[in-house]
Amino acid sequence: MLLFVAYQLWYTNVLAQRTADGAAGSLRQTWERLPQGDAAPPPAAFEPGQGFAILHIPKLDVKVPVAEGTSKAKVLDRGMVGHYADGALKTAMPSDKQGNFAVAGHRNTHGEPFRFINRLVPGDPIVVETRDAYYTYEMASVLPQTPPTNVSVLEPVPKGSGFTAPGRYITLTTCTPEFTSTYRLIVWGRMVEERPRGQGAPPALAAR
Repeated sequence: MLLFVAYQLWYTNVLAQRTADGAAGSLRQTWERLPQGDAAPPPAAFEPGQGFAILHIPKLDVKVPVAEGTSKAKVLDRGMVGHYADGALKTAMPSDKQGNFAVAGHRNTHGEPFRFINRLVPGDPIVVETRDAYYTYEMASVLPQTPPTNVSVLEPVPKGSGFTAPGRYITLTTCTPEFTSTYRLIVWGRMVEERPRGQGAPPALAAR
């Protein structure tokens, strides 16, 4: 029993972090191989489990790949965060001119990228790095607890966020309380800058 607990609480983090770091490195290498100023359009759709971005939360020292879909086996248990992209839960991409880019991540075990998102406060930066651009959001509001069935938090203008009109938003979702999956903790942000990759990292990342 003690070995199983150690595996769950420690070794799954080691394995997931190794996988996530490798995925982030592969993404960066792929982007760097593109010709300078390459204007080829991104894929119309990504395959389930395919990494396509890197999420940065500077305050929490989080840098984690974002993959398509929220499959535990293909995405979440591999230490990545997953983009809600399936059926009625499909949400926007950062490059969309309106919408809500929503992602899920583990709060405990398997890399636990969202363990401390409850520590974010309004104004804290959240940056999504893609092949073509950096998208900077500012944390705006939090819903400390809601049932997993409350999918209205993923809507283009998410319910409970305080947003009242269409815009460019981000939603982070994870389980709460810690070490359970009874409820969901939701953090929302509003996009404040879109910066082409060729201009370098935004101020939120430049000093890191």
